[in-house]
Amino acid sequence: MEKPWLKHYPPGVPAEIDIQQYPSLTHLMEEAFAKYADRPSFKCMGKSITYRELDALSRRVGAWLQSRGLERGATIAVMMPNVLQYPVCIAAILRAGYVVVNVNPLYTPRELEHQLKDSGAQAIFILENFATTLEQVLDKTPVRHVVVATMGDLMGALKGTLVNFVVRKVKKMVPAYNLPRAVSFKQVLAEGGKRTLNPVATTHNDVAFLQYTGGTTGVSKGATLLHKNAIANVLQVEAFLDPAMRGRNIAQLNIICALPMYHIFALTVCGLMGIRLGAMNVLIPNPRDIPGFIKTLSEQKFHILPAVNTLYNALANHPDFKNLDFSELMICNGGGMAVQRAVAEKWFAITRVPIIEGYGLSETSPVATSNLPTATEYSGTIGLPIPSTEIAIRDDDGNPVPMGQPGEICIRGPQVMAGYWNRPDETAKVMFADGFFRSGDIGVMDERGHTTIVDRKKDMILVSGFNVYPNEVEGVVAMHPGVLEVAAVGIPDEHSGEVVKLFVVKKDPALTEAQLMDFCREQLTGYKRPKKIEFRTELPKTNVGKILRRELRDKKVA
Repeated sequence: MEKPWLKHYPPGVPAEIDIQQYPSLTHLMEEAFAKYADRPSFKCMGKSITYRELDALSRRVGAWLQSRGLERGATIAVMMPNVLQYPVCIAAILRAGYVVVNVNPLYTPRELEHQLKDSGAQAIFILENFATTLEQVLDKTPVRHVVVATMGDLMGALKGTLVNFVVRKVKKMVPAYNLPRAVSFKQVLAEGGKRTLNPVATTHNDVAFLQYTGGTTGVSKGATLLHKNAIANVLQVEAFLDPAMRGRNIAQLNIICALPMYHIFALTVCGLMGIRLGAMNVLIPNPRDIPGFIKTLSEQKFHILPAVNTLYNALANHPDFKNLDFSELMICNGGGMAVQRAVAEKWFAITRVPIIEGYGLSETSPVATSNLPTATEYSGTIGLPIPSTEIAIRDDDGNPVPMGQPGEICIRGPQVMAGYWNRPDETAKVMFADGFFRSGDIGVMDERGHTTIVDRKKDMILVSGFNVYPNEVEGVVAMHPGVLEVAAVGIPDEHSGEVVKLFVVKKDPALTEAQLMDFCREQLTGYKRPKKIEFRTELPKTNVGKILRRELRDKKVA
């Protein structure tokens, strides 16, 4: 196919990348462990671990996992925020020949139960702050090995004890739990240290990650990302961003990882790419604490700061942010949700570094397109396809639409997933026979190859970069005995891009908004919960009785 975008690549950016240089992610990581052994790899709350320590710690955890008798390819869940144990666990699981199942630690018991059962996870690493959620569903899942970590595990004896005291006793962030079969992360390190990690000949076609995403059925599905998918996206993003880094005399890159590592954006652009480049990832456990975040930024030079629009906006509007030193800041990747012009312009005015908006999905590991890293002006587009990536704009039958006409954005490249975990029927719905993945977003491509998103084919709601699928929300709300009918739509929000709004027909006339909000709080994690509820006597439907969400959404009733 014709690739008009290649003519607009900056000098030195290749049309294709070579994924054959690494047989697996294990090889990529072990190269970095040897090459950058004495450099700090990850830093959290002032404590860092070197690449040599990351190598040793992950060997211990990997050896412990292998000693449990788990077969190669077993799925292992990780349910933590951005703490030092996260990269240790990811490296350990992959090196031991297993599959990482990334889990949002804020999940409700219902959401966690589904993901653990669907993935078939046999073990889980979980921070104690969230152990009470696991306790409620553990017996209904295939999980047989539970490892509980604490915030202070890798902080050193003195600091670790202090951190755990503050987290548990002062801030009371650890609800009581009872997991009698669980072992501690420190116990795993001790036992694993007495064993040897057996090398596993992992290949491109072995599964590396299950990244869970919603679907048209409302059931969360695991995007199956192979080792080659993740390797490809790391190399693609690195190659495309190189013009912004080229010629800068920096001893070691510092990447600010404020996005959660369980999200594919941070996992690839911060974690894996950072390891490949020998960077130090500064982990931010709670980016909502903007004053604390700014204090962390003030403590070191920072070079790459990926974020979503809402986080850039919150930083730019804090009075202390403008006082930071931006002299070494090179790259600000915006993804997960649309970057707003007002935010981009304010950010550039303060930092003199543009927000480079990109686009992708869990199914594409995630990056598929990006604006040029040399751009200084807001474009309003999602940019050009990155190296080794093709974008086609197609109609419902899979035929190309004329240049400048809207159609579904379809993506082909080595970063596209192998399919949905154990769901060939769902995979068939999104994959064309020629290898193009159907994104569900409607876009227009111009003659230069820049694509602009104009609509969403699916009814998905995008809240601060997280996908919310109306079917899931509606299915939960419909379980309330006072609800007869419900529709969930996204409405604009200046802070998070969109929020969930419910339209409800009551079965029980006494049902109140507060009661329904309380019910949703028990069943849905924060970003999926409705922010507005409107009661109606009836909902608009098709002649066959299907609720017309688009009609509710297009009226833009706030």
